[in-house]
Amino acid sequence: MKDDKRLRRKVRNSYIVSTVSMTLVLFLLGSVGYLTFAAMKVASTLRESIAVSVELQRDVTPERREKIARQLSAQEIVRTVAFVPKEEKADDAEFRKLFAAQFEEILDENPLLDSFELTLSARSAEQETVDAFLAATQRIEGVEYVSYPAQLAERLHATVGKIRLILLLFGGALLVISLILLSNTIRLAIFSKRYLINTMKLVGATKWFIMRPFLGSSIAQGLLAGLGASALFLAATWGLDGAIPELTTLTELTVVAVIAGAMLLSGTLLSLLFTWAALNKFVNMKSNKIYLY
Repeated sequence: MKDDKRLRRKVRNSYIVSTVSMTLVLFLLGSVGYLTFAAMKVASTLRESIAVSVELQRDVTPERREKIARQLSAQEIVRTVAFVPKEEKADDAEFRKLFAAQFEEILDENPLLDSFELTLSARSAEQETVDAFLAATQRIEGVEYVSYPAQLAERLHATVGKIRLILLLFGGALLVISLILLSNTIRLAIFSKRYLINTMKLVGATKWFIMRPFLGSSIAQGLLAGLGASALFLAATWGLDGAIPELTTLTELTVVAVIAGAMLLSGTLLSLLFTWAALNKFVNMKSNKIYLY
C-alpha cells in the first residue's frame, strides 16, 4: 500500500515538474517573440524617421503646389507629405537661435522657402530606389532643390540591419535551446515510465494501446502548459504596460493575442510530437535493451 502511494506520488510529481518546465519554456519563447517584434517595430520606425525636404521656388502658384503634393504622394516610397510654409519656419525657436538679431531688421523679406517635408517608407533602405526618387523629384517643375541626409540615412540603415540580424540570430538560438530543453523534459518523463511500457509489451499490449494514454496525457499537459504560459505572458505584458508604456504601444493588442494563442497551440503540438517520438523509441525497443538505460 505504501509502495503504491509512493509510486503515485512520484508519478504526480514528475507530471507537475514536466508541466511547469514546459510552461516556463513556452513563456520564454513567447517573451522572446514579443520583444523581437517590438524591437523590429522600433527599427522600422527609426528607418522611416528620416525626413526629406523638398524646397519650392518662390514663384510657385497654389495650383502648382497642389500638383506637386499629388505627385509626391503618388510615389510608393513616400509615406507622409506635409506642407511647411516659410512663415512657420521663420517662427521656429531653433531657427531664431541661429541669429543674434531679428533677421527682419536686416533683410527686406523672409529668405526661407516654402517646402514639403516627406518621410519615406521602409523602401528607403534601397539606395537605388532613393536615388531615383530624389532625381525625379528634383526634376519636378516648381522644385528648387531636394535635401536628403544621405550619410545619416546610410548609417541608420546599416545599424538597423545589424540590429535585425542580431535579433534573428539571438531569437533563433533561443528557439533551438528551448526546443531542446522541452524535448529533454518530455523525454525524461517518458524515460521514468520505461519499465511500465515494457511490462505492457510483455503482457501483449499493442503499440497503439500503449501509446494512446500517454498521448492523451501529453495533449492535456500541453494545454495546461500553454494556458499557464499564456497567463504568465499576459501578466508580464500588463506589468510592462504600467512600467514601460512606450514598449507596449509599439505592439498591437492583436499581436499579444496571437502570441498567447501560439503558446497554447505550440504547447499542445510540441508536447504531442515530442511525446510520440520518445514513446516510439521505448515501445519499439527490445525488452533486453531497456535495462541498459
